[in-house]
Order: sequence, then C-alpha cells, then structure tokens
Amino acid sequence: MVLDTGATAWMLVSASLVLLMTIPALALFYGGMSRSKSVLNMMMMSFGGTAVVGVLYILYGWSMSYGGTDIAGILANPFDQLGLHGAITDSSGQFLLDDYGVPVIVGVAFQMTFAVITVALISGAIADRTRFGAWMTFVPLWVTLSYFPMAHMVWGGGALSGDGWFAPIAEPIDFAGGTVVHINAGVAGFVLAVLIGRRRGFGRMPMRPHNLPLTMLGAGLLWIGWFGFNAGSAFTADGLAGLAWVNTSAATCAAVLGWLLVERLRDGHATSLGAASGVVAGLVGITPAAGSVTPVGALVLGAICGALCAMAVGLKYRFGYDDALDVVGVHLVGGLTGTVLVGFLSADTGLLYGHGPAQLVVQVLVALVAVGFSLMTTTLCWFIVSRTPGGWRLSADAEHLGADKAEHYESAYESLTAGRLATVVARQEQRPVTAAAEEA
Repeated sequence: MVLDTGATAWMLVSASLVLLMTIPALALFYGGMSRSKSVLNMMMMSFGGTAVVGVLYILYGWSMSYGGTDIAGILANPFDQLGLHGAITDSSGQFLLDDYGVPVIVGVAFQMTFAVITVALISGAIADRTRFGAWMTFVPLWVTLSYFPMAHMVWGGGALSGDGWFAPIAEPIDFAGGTVVHINAGVAGFVLAVLIGRRRGFGRMPMRPHNLPLTMLGAGLLWIGWFGFNAGSAFTADGLAGLAWVNTSAATCAAVLGWLLVERLRDGHATSLGAASGVVAGLVGITPAAGSVTPVGALVLGAICGALCAMAVGLKYRFGYDDALDVVGVHLVGGLTGTVLVGFLSADTGLLYGHGPAQLVVQVLVALVAVGFSLMTTTLCWFIVSRTPGGWRLSADAEHLGADKAEHYESAYESLTAGRLATVVARQEQRPVTAAAEEA
C-alpha cells in the first residue's frame, strides 16, 4: 500500500471538522439553550468531557474499539495497543497505512473526535442541576463501558458489524454513527434525566434558552462540522464522500422545513430555536444513511426526521422527565428514525426499492441492541457516580444560585456578577442584603 496524500489530507481535515462539532459548535449550541446562570457550566461539560476522552482514547480507547483482539464480539482487547503501541509504525519505523493509503494514526485522530462528540451530546439532558465533579466522574466510566464497546461492535468487526450476529440476514448499515453516537448518547441522556431527576421548578416555571443567537451560531457550526462527520466516514476523497456530503445537506434542509411546518401547524409560528433544532435533527437522521440513500431519499428521510423530532421534544412534558436540551427528542428519536429508515430507503437493499424486508429487519434489531446496551451501561454508570461523595445533584441553594457560580465561581455576563447574584438571591429569599453585595 502506497501513501495517498490526498486521502490523508481529507481525513485530517475531516477529523478537525468533527472536533469543531464539539468545541465550539456544541458548546455554543447547548450554552445558548441553557439558562444564563448555567451557560458556562454547560460549555465546561463539553470542554471537560473532551479532555477526559482525549486522554483515554490514546491510552486504551483505540485499542478497545479497533486495535486489539476481539472479545466475544463486544470489545477488543484494550491492552493489545495500549498507549497506541503498534498502531503508529511498523518494525522498520514506517508509518502503518490502512486500506485507503491513509496512515493509521490519522484514523486514530478521526475516531477520537467521534468519541468526544458522543460524550458531549449527553450533557444537554442533565443541564442546570448536575455537579461538574459528578460529570467528570461519569465521562470516563461511560466512554469505557458504553462507547468503546459499541464502536467495536458496529465498526470494529464486532457483534453488530457486517461479520456479526445479524450478518446472515443482511449486513447492518451505520455509515457514520446512528447507533454508536446518537442512539447511544440519546439513551444515556434519557436514563440520566430520569434517574437524576428534574430541575427544581420544571413544569411550573419558564426555563427558556437565554441566548438564541448563540444557539443558532452553534447549529450552523454543527452543520459545517458534520461534513467531516459524514463525508469523512467515506475514509477517502472519492464519490462516496461526495454523495455523503450532498445527502447530509439535503436531509438537513428538508428537516428544517419539516420541523418548522410542525411548529407552524401546532403553535401558529415558526421559531429560531425550531430552525436550529431542525438542523441538528436532519444531521442526526442522515448520519447512518449518508452513504446508502440517494439525494431524493435523503430529502424524504430528513423531512420525516425533522417532523418526528419536532413532535418528540414535547414528550418530556407529557411524561415528566426533564430532558433539558432535548437530547432524547433529537438524538434518540432522530438516531432511531434514521437507522430504521435505512431499511426502507437504502438504494441497494431497501424495502422501497424492491429488495425485501431483510435490511429493515436487521436495522430494527441493531437499533434494539444498541438501546438495550446503552440502557444497561448507563444505568451502571449512574449507580457508581451516585455513590460518590456529593452524588449527582447540586444542592437546592446551588441550583437556585446557578451552576456557573456554585461550581465554577464565575459568571457568563457582567450583569451577573457575584455581588449582584447574591443580592438577587437575598431579595428573593427576603434576607438582608450585605453592603458589599449591594455595592457590587
């Protein structure tokens, strides 16, 4: 195999675009949707999670996902390429190349960014009430017990791959992470939202996004970064990458229109938050299907995802779980929808193209396994963290004051200085205001 410099350059750019999806894109998207007293905490969950996953991926995450000996189809041996030993160069010191002529170390960079964004997505479900220390304890547990094994099962030759449990029926299709990323993170967000509990005042007081321009900016950056996510999953600069790029944009455009139409019919108006959320819903939905549907199929898939996710985000009020930033409504519902619709819309194997139900059956089975696996591992991680000193929740006083001040001793805006926050809290609680606080 000869080094392909063009493919290598494409994959390095794609890895950088996927990292952009977390920092700053998701941080801005989630930060704008949060309340003003928790925006820095929300962004810190993306930054902190990125730091933890980046370290663990080099130490054993790559080996556990792709580099080691398969263990029961669930994970690879984390010790085979510990610290990337044996993943960078051969015995002669030459860089190892993959089947596309791209150095393996570039693949490590690309896959690391997928692990980073998956973990960060979960944080939106538990905004405004979670201790930062609890989050930083949860991240290494969850990425080890849930993400690395799931990546191996789907993309590393494990149980949900083309060589896995359902291969005799049909080869599962997950082009860029419908199961590994979105179903996995969406289920985790749901489990934590339910088990950690609702924000104080949820359902009784408004908890609106504090800065929608930030959210829209974050959504736009997510859209740009997602071309690395999906088109980069072709692993070289070729026609498949081009198809994935076009399908990604087509589905996203259709999803925005689908979401806004639902809003217009249901609420009488279309919103900027709906447009930004529709962007993400379309991106999520097309992720597993980007390489297997036609551009027209992508339009259909995107419109369905946008409409379904727009309806799904309201379920938290009906059933009483506090998915603060709609991780369940967008990522779980969108991931499930996109994964299942592959069975209908895949140009080569889909039911609507006359190929029978085999692909649809496999897509449903894979989605169910992914849901069950993430449910089990996330519940275990929640239990472990809940037994640590301090547990998951901010105290009532800290939640009232806001996670920014309580956890980080900072404020996002000058109008919310420490003194003014203390004054507001004191007045709300009908306590005397100190001279220092009044002066600040």
